[in-house]
Amino acid sequence: MNKLEDRISSSVHTILYILHKIGGKGDFHKVFKVMYFADQKHLTRYGSFITEDQYIAMKNGPVPSMAYDILKALRGQGMHSTDREKFSHFFTLIDTYTIEANVPVDLDELSEASRSCLEESINENAGFDFQKLTDKSHDAAWNSTISDCEIPIQEIAKAGGANEAMLKYIQDTLHIQHAPLI
Repeated sequence: MNKLEDRISSSVHTILYILHKIGGKGDFHKVFKVMYFADQKHLTRYGSFITEDQYIAMKNGPVPSMAYDILKALRGQGMHSTDREKFSHFFTLIDTYTIEANVPVDLDELSEASRSCLEESINENAGFDFQKLTDKSHDAAWNSTISDCEIPIQEIAKAGGANEAMLKYIQDTLHIQHAPLI
């Protein structure tokens, strides 16, 4: 899943999954924090994120960059602002930071492992208010990063409790992904 369209589709269906599980609509903050903790679980267990997104250390906690750009497109802003109509098929912007799901999630877009991690995160975090989610997401990974910068994947894994073998696997995988082609 390295192509941009595949990554966008994964993010869209992850957001849809969360929205449907929390009643069909929700605010960006709650969706992003549920995503963060689900991605963190998936990372510590399987060595990768569900969405292949990058998390940015923003004021109120980690924010998945691509997912945020997708939702900002509904306002005609951000990197995907020209795709407003495309994303409007999936989501309705209720107010500046609240969205509603327009279509069912395509479960074929999410693995069983991804759905399991999402379910756990929803069960653990969906009932929390804005401040509790902010406080919980201000974990060691968020604290290790300069504001508005990408949180290193290894730090997210450590904060999630990844063991040494998984941290080594993640490090090796990142090394291979960034190795120059000969």
